[in-house]
Amino acid sequence: MAFDELHTWEVWYPGAGATGLPIARARIDPVDVVWVHSVPRKVSITVRQGDDRVVARGEGLSRPGRYKPMARFALDGEQVTREDRWPTDADLGSIVILPGGEAGVLTAWWNEEDGSAWRWSVEFSNRKK
Repeated sequence: MAFDELHTWEVWYPGAGATGLPIARARIDPVDVVWVHSVPRKVSITVRQGDDRVVARGEGLSRPGRYKPMARFALDGEQVTREDRWPTDADLGSIVILPGGEAGVLTAWWNEEDGSAWRWSVEFSNRKK
């Protein structure tokens, strides 16, 4: 895939400092859904095409309830939506972005029903362009 066909997912914490702080910036093949690990209560997401054109944006996306370590972000037209929840078997194979921007594939997930414990696996790979 050519560089200009990739998408860059930018995760930003707007509540820090004068103008906010970046959490992660990951360049990946285009997908409609990504999971992000350990995001703050409120974040903003910008998805860009390789030529820097904005594909979609979500401003001030807030966690609706209790903390969960994973947040699911989905493209909905030119908007990005947020859902904090536990991944399920149907989510295996999804892209997970870690703080700092490393992106991998969710290969396994388990959690206690009450949310007191969880275990997961992510596979990382890379290729030179």
